[in-house]
Amino acid sequence: MRNNSNIILTKEKRADMIEAIKSYHTTEREEEIGDLAAGLMLDFIIERLAPEFYNQGIYDSYKYMEDKIEDLLLIQK
Repeated sequence: MRNNSNIILTKEKRADMIEAIKSYHTTEREEEIGDLAAGLMLDFIIERLAPEFYNQGIYDSYKYMEDKIEDLLLIQK
């Protein structure tokens, strides 16, 4: 696996995700893909797409905390 990101998956979690990708292709696209193709797709998602989701989560957390800090200032006397 050529994964340059900091995302570490257990063997079990990786296998579950590969099965989910294969199931998606079977159900939604009516085509079968193998473990290799699903694994490569998972690697692509981890390397190219996951960082955007991670960054969005960080930004959302920041905005949430910023709002809560503003609320804290409202209780000043």
